Amino acid sequence: MLKAPIMKSFFKDKWVQIGTLATTVLAVCAAISALKGGGYSTKTQVTTTQVANTWAYYQAKSIKQTILKSESDIFLAMGKKDLSEKAKTINEDIVRYEKEKAEIKLKAEKLDDDIKIYRKSAGYFGLAVMLLQIAIMLNSVGILLKRQPLWYLGLSFGVFGIIYMVCGFLL
Repeated sequence: MLKAPIMKSFFKDKWVQIGTLATTVLAVCAAISALKGGGYSTKTQVTTTQVANTWAYYQAKSIKQTILKSESDIFLAMGKKDLSEKAKTINEDIVRYEKEKAEIKLKAEKLDDDIKIYRKSAGYFGLAVMLLQIAIMLNSVGILLKRQPLWYLGLSFGVFGIIYMVCGFLL
């Protein structure tokens, strides 16, 4: 157990008190960045699955459309009137599939754009965590050894870490 005079002398320097507070703030920022970075990584994984499913749905519509086109061609080639009516219905379905495919394609492309943003945000938060952890370590060592230059170096890493954290939120 530390005796009172040792504790008193430890907190005698004002910069040590400020450094301790700064280290605490940096630790909170690192925790927030880690949490947000993990969240964006999860969003990336989930959205990637949604994109794959959306494109598979697009392919299914394309296959159905191709089958209908083949049927239509067969009915038209046979030249019978009752079959021509069936070909007309099939052609309406083909047009409907084309519209549905366009909507599905737009949805898949939007999800692809979302993935890019999620990855970028996760990257910013990952860098923030790394820089903030370095800052915490340098601050702690600087305070324990009572070396202000080391503490200032830690603060500079902390500032860059916070900048990356803010960039992650702004995307």
